[in-house]
Amino acid sequence: MGTGFTIATLRLAGGGRLGISPLPGRFNDLLADVAAIARWDPQVVVSMTEQTEMAQHGAGHLGEALAQAGIAWHHLPIPDFSGPTAQAAAAWPALSARLHAVLDAGGGVLVHCRGGYGRSGMAVLRLLVERGEAPEAALSRLRAARPGAVEAQPQLDWAVRAGRG
Repeated sequence: MGTGFTIATLRLAGGGRLGISPLPGRFNDLLADVAAIARWDPQVVVSMTEQTEMAQHGAGHLGEALAQAGIAWHHLPIPDFSGPTAQAAAAWPALSARLHAVLDAGGGVLVHCRGGYGRSGMAVLRLLVERGEAPEAALSRLRAARPGAVEAQPQLDWAVRAGRG
């Protein structure tokens, strides 16, 4: 028996929500965690974990489980304790535009990695900075909701280099 699946939530001006969580299925049954995600009601979930990590922790079929729940899924794999690979950095602008459109419409975006701190914190911080929040204030707000978010210097460096445009 696992622990409850938790989603730390940051509310945005205009009604959008950013959520950050650990890997669904890591501590509980994958489908039980997907049900918890569905109750949070995101329009999209972004997985920052690599496929091998997902499979190792019982979430190898997360994309399919989310699709069955009617939730869009994007996979942006990044190695643990790292900033984006060249491939992930190249994919970010299009993904970011999609996520900002969801947020601008008042919707929810849930981002996760294995633990729900480093990679997912990096992406949430980047989105906050892209939305015009000062990096230091955004990091403080993020860490108030999810203590320990953004674990490595390359993650922080990439997140605060954001400029929406």
